[in-house]
Amino acid sequence: MRLQRLILAAVSVASAISGADVLPASARAEQALKPQQVRNIAIIGAGAAGSSAAYYLRQYAEEHDLAVNITLFEKTDRIGGRTLTIQPFGIAGLPESVELGASIFIELNAILYNATREFGLETTTREEDGVGGIMVFWDGDKIRFTIDSSRSEWYTKARLVWRYGYFALKKSQTLMHKTIAKFLNLYEPPYFPFKSLTQRVYELELLDETSLTGEEFLQKNKIPDLLSYEFIQALTRVNYASNLAHIHGLETMVSTAPEGAMSVVGGNWRIFDEMVKASHATFLPNTSVTAIDIEEADAPSSGQKYILKTQSSGDSAAVEQTQDVAFDDVVVATPYQFSKITTSNNVLEDAIDEIPYITLHVTIFTSPFELSPAYFKVSPEKRPATVLTTLADGEGPTSGVQGAGKAGFYSISTLRRVGNPRTGKLEYLYKIFSPERVTPELLSDLLGVKVPDTFIGSTEQEAAHEAVEPISWYYPHVFQSYPKGFPRVTFQDPVIRDGLYYTSGMESFISTMETNALMGKNVARLIIDRMMDVDEEKGTMVGELGDDGGRNFLQEEL
Repeated sequence: MRLQRLILAAVSVASAISGADVLPASARAEQALKPQQVRNIAIIGAGAAGSSAAYYLRQYAEEHDLAVNITLFEKTDRIGGRTLTIQPFGIAGLPESVELGASIFIELNAILYNATREFGLETTTREEDGVGGIMVFWDGDKIRFTIDSSRSEWYTKARLVWRYGYFALKKSQTLMHKTIAKFLNLYEPPYFPFKSLTQRVYELELLDETSLTGEEFLQKNKIPDLLSYEFIQALTRVNYASNLAHIHGLETMVSTAPEGAMSVVGGNWRIFDEMVKASHATFLPNTSVTAIDIEEADAPSSGQKYILKTQSSGDSAAVEQTQDVAFDDVVVATPYQFSKITTSNNVLEDAIDEIPYITLHVTIFTSPFELSPAYFKVSPEKRPATVLTTLADGEGPTSGVQGAGKAGFYSISTLRRVGNPRTGKLEYLYKIFSPERVTPELLSDLLGVKVPDTFIGSTEQEAAHEAVEPISWYYPHVFQSYPKGFPRVTFQDPVIRDGLYYTSGMESFISTMETNALMGKNVARLIIDRMMDVDEEKGTMVGELGDDGGRNFLQEEL
């Protein structure tokens, strides 16, 4: 029962600290006469949503002199969820790191961008370093378009206009900005916070974007097929591993909005790590929540509380119960269908929406060889550095494995040059997104040299330490990366019942680090508003202020 004692002690100590830290000096004197009630809040999952929820809970609580104790449960040993970095060559301590998961965000991502400034995190505007070559759009048969970063921006724009037409490009860009502008309203009152994402989609007039496939949405808005299938589809494939026929219009538009792309030096997970630190939450890593139950209230006025049962992650022993630890609010900040959490006593009055996720293989490797110009049928001076893929002529959205088509993969990037610590020589660091494990045959084709059939290990551990010419280091990883973005008009609500919240309903709307962080912030605001008896729809205080409160609470505070 060590884990139970740890959680009990942490909640007790943190409750005492929370009550002292949150109150200002003027309120502490009053507390001697009437102790302030501390609200115990559990967050399950320390990814973007859970970390953001903890961070904003603390921020909002301090703004309103409320005492909260936050306990953050995480089944792994780290913070960041799908933001995950590894060290090249598997050697800890090297200055370079590689993003396996969510690689970039943009300046419009206000939560992430502002957090980097708040926490003093260094950002970089490009992942490639010291690598020449061009970006190619390839269909498995031939290259459809190229972008040479060594040429001027005007040269690239001229070639885009020549290929796709000025009015087509202008119309596409205008459509993207219009769609993103509608979505950004979700950050501000009266649309923030929200108890129903479905209602907000309707109010923001985003139904066309979510109810139509990207293919249908672009056709409805008269975007030419050449631009749609050759260029935009390559972007939906690299961002969401989906062809236009299998992704809704909103995520299609999100895929075309890369302006100001950046990442955090050392890994994007650092944003969420800093959020957790700033939240002063009790962080319990390697702790899986296995069940959520309801504790019946001793008195009608005390309200119901939630009991969490937990166990050490990876421990095959019996579940260590924490029945004596009651939480006023619980935030499930991880996809419920993967959580293995059970519920009882009608905790879930309605089933949580289960959505299909895409299995994405991410392969990182190093090699002294560049990508082969011959394989992509280009001259040596136009050597590809980044390859985005689309479907070849005559292929449908289901061609090949998961619709990858003749190309067989979604993208490959030459990230940068890295020094091989074993040889002291510079090599190329590559990343491949694919629907299945890459084969020695594909690697041989890409590099133009023979990769032995016995090279690929069956597990990350076996493969990560393999060192065979022409591959010096190899690391595969498999993600349940993001939901299949099928069109829909309804979305899982963030409020499951009083005191129980869910963040992953955002995933089928827009799946990004930023939008998950936004849902975490939204849930935090809902919890604080509930503590203060705020009517979310009217933005006014109820209870003590009654009908005469007279102030727009959300407008004033936000």
